[in-house]
Order: sequence, then C-alpha cells, then structure tokens
Amino acid sequence: MQKSDYDEGFTWTAEAKIKYKNIPYFVRSQARLKIEQLAQAAGSDTITAEIVEKARIEFGQ
Repeated sequence: MQKSDYDEGFTWTAEAKIKYKNIPYFVRSQARLKIEQLAQAAGSDTITAEIVEKARIEFGQ
C-alpha cells in the first residue's frame, strides 16, 4: 500500500497496514472500501487491525 492509499480521511495503525498488505492485490480495492465502511459505521477515523480482520471475515476469507 502506498502512502497515498492512506490519505482518505482515515488513520491506519501499523498493524492494520500489515494486515492490509496481506490481502491479495486483486481484491484490495474492494477490501479497502469494506474496511472504510466498517470504520465509518463504528464512528472511527482510525483503521485498526480488528477492523481489517472483521472485513476479512465478512468477505469470507
């Protein structure tokens, strides 16, 4: 993930960035949208590893 990938109003924790990098590149854009939706629904402006993991579970991986 490039620095510009993180500049959309959310702060990403280091752990969340690591988990995001482990997502296959061909679904990252879809995953990122889901991750951001989950963070927004939780009222958070910080993407945590837990949010990334929740998105992964919802995608069924």
